[in-house]
Amino acid sequence: MAAPSPRPREVLAPSPEAGRRATTSSSSRRGLLWRLRDKQSRLGLFEIGPGHELHQLTCMMQAGLWAATQVSMDHPPTGPPTEEDFSEVLIQVHEGFELGTLAGPAFARLRRSLGLAEEDYQAALGPGGPYLQFLSTSKSKASFFLSHDQRFFLKTQQRQEVQALLTHLPRYVQHLQRHPHSLLARLLGVYSLRVARGKKKYFIIMQSVFYPASRISERYDIKGCEVSRWVEPAPEGSPLVLVLKDLNFQGKTINLGPQRSWFLRQMELDTAFLRELNVLDYSLLMAFQRLHDDERGLGRSLIFRTARSLRGVQSPEEPGAQNRRLLPDAPNALHILDGPEQRYFLGVVDLATVYGLRKRLEHLWKTLRYTGRTFSTVSPARYARRLCQWVEAHTE
Repeated sequence: MAAPSPRPREVLAPSPEAGRRATTSSSSRRGLLWRLRDKQSRLGLFEIGPGHELHQLTCMMQAGLWAATQVSMDHPPTGPPTEEDFSEVLIQVHEGFELGTLAGPAFARLRRSLGLAEEDYQAALGPGGPYLQFLSTSKSKASFFLSHDQRFFLKTQQRQEVQALLTHLPRYVQHLQRHPHSLLARLLGVYSLRVARGKKKYFIIMQSVFYPASRISERYDIKGCEVSRWVEPAPEGSPLVLVLKDLNFQGKTINLGPQRSWFLRQMELDTAFLRELNVLDYSLLMAFQRLHDDERGLGRSLIFRTARSLRGVQSPEEPGAQNRRLLPDAPNALHILDGPEQRYFLGVVDLATVYGLRKRLEHLWKTLRYTGRTFSTVSPARYARRLCQWVEAHTE
């Protein structure tokens, strides 16, 4: 099935200065103490300020996203979802660049179903504060950013990856409706950016799995294999924040206690869905945060917040098939599981790699080169099974 390719609708965007004034006004009300605390929590991250090679690009992204979100605020989608929601392309013309919003109404509905206010989305991604950059351990050529509050993650994508995401978007939304506590990363928007008459760049926005990050001690990107899955840890006392990989996790265990059975089942449901889409190369992101003494054993007092995350669900399945759980009364609750001693941030990301001819040829080449070793490029069925086996073997 080909990705939707309707004729783009072009409009003149509001002045970026309007966005800067709005977000600056909002920021000024936060107070000095809030801003100092916010800056202190950015350990290991780098502000993309004037002089940074990506500063001009991120300023255009911020101005464009402010105007794009204003459209969904002024004209929120109404009525039942339609096919046009998933195929709409809105091009906003700014001074010096154009920003395209792909499947805007579909993503606006998805953000609303997550309880995410458009005003908050706009304020975090607009010109109110610089985007943040971190030292990526990914081999991808993509650029990665965080919003200034670290709540949202931005990543540049190839055109074919965006086509795959948009093709799968209706089924992705349906999966989240059936399984509202899914571990799949919440994709919040897909956009294109073209400077003058240059080549279009594409980027996506999703909720950050590692949020709030202030007390996180370790971060991992797990694929369930061994080739190219080691990262040299940062030196003792270094401010760098590195995402480690499978081989760095050897000898460690995820101690979830009673939540383990839910986690194993949800991994099975989510990887089965990705297998049906013929997708591979996704990762399980994982981070640790040690619980304070007064936070342990609070499982019995967790607030049952299923109603919020189930908003809009029209699933014919029995409730038991949805693998519901108690969500902690905390920001980013969908990606948080509390064990007896630690809080875990868990999410499945990178959902755009299809097992096509190029990946099949890569599989044959790696089979010859890495005889007897496990590597990432295998069939979607094997990839899903192997990651679930890794999770089962490393949890208790």
